[in-house]
Amino acid sequence: MSTGAAQASPISDSAVRSVVGAVADQPGPLLLALQAIQETFGYVDPLAVPIVADVLNVSRAEVHGVLTFYTDLRTSPPGQHHVQVCRAEACQSRGAADLVDHAKRQLGTELGGTTGDGSVTLDQVFCLGNCALAPAVMIDRRLHGRMDAARFDALISEMRS
Repeated sequence: MSTGAAQASPISDSAVRSVVGAVADQPGPLLLALQAIQETFGYVDPLAVPIVADVLNVSRAEVHGVLTFYTDLRTSPPGQHHVQVCRAEACQSRGAADLVDHAKRQLGTELGGTTGDGSVTLDQVFCLGNCALAPAVMIDRRLHGRMDAARFDALISEMRS
């Protein structure tokens, strides 16, 4: 899976085993384990897949399948800031598609991607619960409504300063 020079993983076998072990006795522990790893380390390093499989006594393919199915799980470190654009029906009807296109151009990354400098990760979500103020964007867990390109640019500029 790796390209280029080998890099040390930010996780350790024992740390992953500890995190997974804390949820292993709960019903349906695989998704819980992956969520706990992401909460602990910021993402699910692909090197954790065989460890999770071993602790939960499931196949690596099953772990990989769950890891790649859920878009909220990420396999690479996120940016310093997290920008989420709502794509639910109310936001779509109020221009979310154009806002997403603008955000991708402005940040220079695709949905699910992180800017080249590692400062911003751009994601889409399918409801931020702010339908009355659509389109909505969440930046670093702070909700913003009635978003347009100019407000988006101003918020991104403020966030980066």
